[in-house]
Amino acid sequence: MSATPDSTLTNPEQLITDLQRQLAEREAELAECKAERDEALEQQTATAEVLQVINSSPGDLTPVFDAMLEKALSLCEASFGIMNMYEGERLLRVAERGLSPAYNKWREANPLGSSSAGIPLALQRLVAGKGAVHTADFRTSEMYHAGDPNTRALVDLAGARTHLAVALRRGQTVCGMFTIFRQEVRPFSDKQIALLQNFAAQAVIAMENARLLTETREALEKQTATAKILRVISGSPTDLQPTFDAIVVSATILSGAEAGGVFRFDGSLIHFVAHYGWPADVLEAVQRSFPIRPGRHSTTARAILTREVAHIPDAAADPEYALPAILQTGVHTMLSVPILQDGNPVGAITVTRRQVAPFSQAQIELLKTFADQAVIAIENVRLFNETREALEQQTATAEVLQVINSSPGNLPPVFDVPPGPEG
Repeated sequence: MSATPDSTLTNPEQLITDLQRQLAEREAELAECKAERDEALEQQTATAEVLQVINSSPGDLTPVFDAMLEKALSLCEASFGIMNMYEGERLLRVAERGLSPAYNKWREANPLGSSSAGIPLALQRLVAGKGAVHTADFRTSEMYHAGDPNTRALVDLAGARTHLAVALRRGQTVCGMFTIFRQEVRPFSDKQIALLQNFAAQAVIAMENARLLTETREALEKQTATAKILRVISGSPTDLQPTFDAIVVSATILSGAEAGGVFRFDGSLIHFVAHYGWPADVLEAVQRSFPIRPGRHSTTARAILTREVAHIPDAAADPEYALPAILQTGVHTMLSVPILQDGNPVGAITVTRRQVAPFSQAQIELLKTFADQAVIAIENVRLFNETREALEQQTATAEVLQVINSSPGNLPPVFDVPPGPEG
């Protein structure tokens, strides 16, 4: 209750006390408002900086994830953090900050998703639908005492106590996890949880932007390569070699392979007719190994035998692969797409990698496109040659008829006419 005029006169000390209390309350309110304003400004600044990184690195997610993690740790007052991408049962760490050497050593020996580490329970809960997994004390948590290997490593080797994980969601699908930790027991606030979820949403936007940019670039590269090969086909109506040379270069580069080759099948043997990117030792081994017959013993021979794509992730581990000269060069991953004309094999396009790195479905489809172009080139040359031969025959026939017409009673000039291309 406010002091009355009478009480002011009779108790000035009380009035001073009341005024001082009200002033302190106002100062506290102003300080709280200022702190909230500064916090909001700091968050907006961090968000703007991250968006700027996204804009300046449209095709490279590494600086984006690094910036997000750094800002999240700072604004949420966390000790260290990790950002993982998630595809099926495969976890890939894409950013980290502040992790102990002991934990990093454990992770190298026990990658997440492996039989020794498994999928973290926090991620399992996010996949099951939780928006965030917030653990006040990791050491006393169910995850720690249930024996989750990653939780135990984080607590025992990295000193994690308070833990917060949020999902990176593309629609209803979890595509990653953003995780931060404190090394003391101090739960995160609702605002800090919301802030980490905001960063997670930005990460998904950055991933989608990068995906769209990559798809657009790949489509443009494919169209450019296709147009180039069509120009080569048009400029070499009687010679297949320039087309095969152009195809093998584009197929190798755009599929992310290290080397590639084009092969022709004559109905009996497979011949090596064009190559790109082969080191001298591998090229010599391939040339020494061909021609060969269709069979299961090589990627190219297998594609021609089955009339289907032959994809060998690791030739050294394939029990049917039997070209030792090529295996000795260190080539591991191989992909071969048959060139089919009216369903019949007339050749193949094969690309390789020395490391074990299987080709994606998109890269397989790309090679199928180049195989279709090879069919167009082969058919064009066949039709061109048939047309030329028919024209030569017609020209020769017309010349003979012209001589007959001009020498109705004299046969020797008719017999003197040079034979046509079939004569």
